[in-house]
Amino acid sequence: MTAPPARAARAAYRGRFAPSPTGPLHFGSLVAALASYCDARLAGGEWLVRIEDVDEPRTRPDAESAILATLERYGFAWDGPVVRQRSRTELYRAALEQLIASGDAYPCACARRELESAPLGAGGERVYPGTCRAGIPADRSARPQRAWRVRVGRNPGETVIEYCDRLLGARAQELSRDVGDFVVMRADRLFAYQLAVVVDDAAQGVTDVVRGADLCASTPRQIFLQRRLGYPTPSYLHVPVAINADGLKLSKQTGAAPLPQDPVPALVAAWHFLEQPDLTGSGQPATAAEFWAAAIPAWTPARLPPVAMLLSRAAWGTREPV
Repeated sequence: MTAPPARAARAAYRGRFAPSPTGPLHFGSLVAALASYCDARLAGGEWLVRIEDVDEPRTRPDAESAILATLERYGFAWDGPVVRQRSRTELYRAALEQLIASGDAYPCACARRELESAPLGAGGERVYPGTCRAGIPADRSARPQRAWRVRVGRNPGETVIEYCDRLLGARAQELSRDVGDFVVMRADRLFAYQLAVVVDDAAQGVTDVVRGADLCASTPRQIFLQRRLGYPTPSYLHVPVAINADGLKLSKQTGAAPLPQDPVPALVAAWHFLEQPDLTGSGQPATAAEFWAAAIPAWTPARLPPVAMLLSRAAWGTREPV
């Protein structure tokens, strides 16, 4: 579905929504889509849809068409064609070759089980100990599979990545201490999300990234790659993610229910979840088009709750117990 030409107020703005086709959209997906859409349209900018199917084993063949149909039914109108990561591997390969040529990437023959004893970083991830950084050890050299990692600095303090989130304020991460050298191509020859999203945002000219706060931990890695590859860094706005009563993020894995057929109650619930201004002054919207007509001019990022997680109270947030 292609949108009418964006308003000229801020033509340089280009945002995007990038779902993974692993299942139907749910309330958590809608929150992120609504925030990015309102932010782009209020700025008079473009809003792109990108299908992030780089992780082929997790992709469901029917999910993409269901996602696009839901977005259309809910009144989202995107600019230009839908981009799919599966058709962009040559772009990712070129970026990896650039990293290799500059000495920023190296092959790694470590198995996942060998990293289970690595220390945990501040975000709870295993910090790569640098086993293959100076070359693959002899006891692993016969292994046929290789991942590719990006080196992030030898000493603490060399790779502190700082940025200012539009909602959460100043953020910083010491990649050497909290992450270590991270994977940009997996051992199964699939490109990692961190590299693919950086290449895609640069290639599509994305200026503003509005997404869930669960991806805050990935942002410093992406900024690091942007700098290494000579790409511009977008503006970031991380909005609260919806969690269930058990404190778990709404997702396919945690049993989040698909969005309902009727878009209006879900759109209004997502709007209220983000603590946006009351829309009932112009009457309760009866259609998705009426909702967007009222919501876009009322979008107020300053009202967003400055937290990473919020409990979803939407009736369809989780599936009913079986």
